[in-house]
Amino acid sequence: MLVYKFDVLKALIESGYSTHRLRKEKLLGENNIQYLRENKIVGMKALNSICKLLDMQPGDIIKYIEE
Repeated sequence: MLVYKFDVLKALIESGYSTHRLRKEKLLGENNIQYLRENKIVGMKALNSICKLLDMQPGDIIKYIEE
């Protein structure tokens, strides 16, 4: 099962990307923002955007754990 290593939405906000800005500038869609709020894994396109915004690699953001 894939899980986040940290609170991604909080990290985005701390980096200056409020949820309003993410939606307004079309950096992430509302569905993906909601997934982050619920700690659900987003799709590859959204993960790509998050990596770009936070200047990180996917492995810095998510990890695999056994269920």
